[in-house]
Amino acid sequence: MTEHGETGRADRPVVADLTGRVALVAGATRGAGRAMAVELGRAGALVYVTGRTTRERVSEVGRPSETIEQTAELVTAAGGTGIAVAVDHLEPSAVKALTERIDREQGRLDVLVNSLWGGDRLIEFETALWDLDLDNGLRMFRLGIDSHVITGHFALPLLIRRPGGLVVEITDGTADFNRAYRGNLCFDLTKNAPHRIAFGLAAELKEHGGTAVSLTPGFLRSEEMLDHFGVTEESWRDAVAQERHFAIAESPALIGRAVTALAADPDKERFSGRSLSSGQLAKVYDFTDTDGSRPDCFRYFEEVVFGGKAASPEDYR
Repeated sequence: MTEHGETGRADRPVVADLTGRVALVAGATRGAGRAMAVELGRAGALVYVTGRTTRERVSEVGRPSETIEQTAELVTAAGGTGIAVAVDHLEPSAVKALTERIDREQGRLDVLVNSLWGGDRLIEFETALWDLDLDNGLRMFRLGIDSHVITGHFALPLLIRRPGGLVVEITDGTADFNRAYRGNLCFDLTKNAPHRIAFGLAAELKEHGGTAVSLTPGFLRSEEMLDHFGVTEESWRDAVAQERHFAIAESPALIGRAVTALAADPDKERFSGRSLSSGQLAKVYDFTDTDGSRPDCFRYFEEVVFGGKAASPEDYR
């Protein structure tokens, strides 16, 4: 890819200096979590990256090719300092030990990104509650809700020591988009919960000068999604023949840039309690995806997919 990207438009990254800032990206093994950690590192942050898949152990997600050690190395290569810590965020004692380590080693925490999930394999779309595998449904709650609450419980006392702290609750779909049923009750509840967590934390953090938001990518070209379509990041457009809406897809870097821009914004508190998307923040902070485009996934789905407007995905990039 040239510096102008495959679209011919110039790549416009986030220009930010987070030197001296300490971030925790919980769930940074792959996808959005990995990209957010890397982009925070690119801005100079020290980033603790956590997850369950290491070079010695593979989590239930079953993707041994992506590890937290790799993510930490990418953070450091980008210009930051990456520190990999194997943590199951459903184990309170493990999360407590993690935050105590951060306190002991750094004495501060400026950014908490809750990107914990790993439950895609459990989703049975278009299946009524009474026909769902109940164990799978309840596991989704544990992976996508309990883990966020446990992590916040132990990490926030460190984050509120200084004003300006940022909490980012990662989810799937904006609050507006998720007003439409997501096709599986347990998945629907799990992906709406981060909006309420961010809303509640915004109220609790206000007196401490902290900001909490929920944030979603659009149609994410994660490693798992690329594998699903049998393409790579370089050849991703070949998958449009299989799924036409993939034409609006965005690289994980876009949400990574969104988090970095938020973290560096001295006026970020204006967003506290709100549901945000990577495409929305790309416009606010004037950055692009790596190919120079600025995909607006949720407007595309609202107007074209659900609204019936005759338009091309390229009109929303």
